[in-house]
Amino acid sequence: MKKETIKKKYNRILKISEDAQQITMPDSRYYKRNGEYYPSITYVLNYYPKGKFFEDWLKKVGYSAEYIVKRASEQGTQVHEMIEDYLNGKELNFLSPTNNPLYHPDVWQMFLRFVEWWETYNPTLLEAEVHLFSDELKVAGTCDLVCEIDGELWIIDFKTSNHLQTTYDLQTAVYSKCYEECFGKKIDRRGILWLKSSKRKFNKEKMTGKGWEMYESKRTQEENIDIFKTVQKLFNLENPKHAPIFTEFRTSACRSLASK
Repeated sequence: MKKETIKKKYNRILKISEDAQQITMPDSRYYKRNGEYYPSITYVLNYYPKGKFFEDWLKKVGYSAEYIVKRASEQGTQVHEMIEDYLNGKELNFLSPTNNPLYHPDVWQMFLRFVEWWETYNPTLLEAEVHLFSDELKVAGTCDLVCEIDGELWIIDFKTSNHLQTTYDLQTAVYSKCYEECFGKKIDRRGILWLKSSKRKFNKEKMTGKGWEMYESKRTQEENIDIFKTVQKLFNLENPKHAPIFTEFRTSACRSLASK
């Protein structure tokens, strides 16, 4: 069942199961299971160095950076929700009954690229938006897709960014580790389905199409896990308590206009 956007945005605690919760704060995300907190994989990866490319980009866009990042994040979230609806069998339409666009054209195009990939390779859907935990690494996360393609078990994450980032390799590697711990099954392949690729030609063998491609890390699973553990040391240094910080505040205020 699709989770409501409003609920995601304003309800900071999302119940996953009887013993697990997802806790989203303005600048962090944790999962809680059996009374223990697990930082999210993407939250830990925020401590991976951004690098010179990011610094140059900040200098170029200046004060527009926050708006650009926010807009990209909102579009990415919308594409993910559309894909989730599609996988759940819901029909999606670009136009409303009164012929008004329901989506930004860029968002719709990225969604159609996913549909093209799905209809081309016809994966066997095993899990979508599955919550995963690792007791060994003490992290948790939500993987976009677990499926079988031609007898191979895949972990796949969808990306709508302008550029591929090193952290994507680490993210899918840790998802694989979590999945193997949770389900006892070894992942054969880990992929990033990049829906904003510069590819312009369809190639079934290379799993690429116009505007999309399936990217696989050139490093081994073990190498990516080792890099993640290094980033995790930086995270642990800055976050020794491994728990979200809850703050209490008033949620309403009204000045009385009654005469004294």
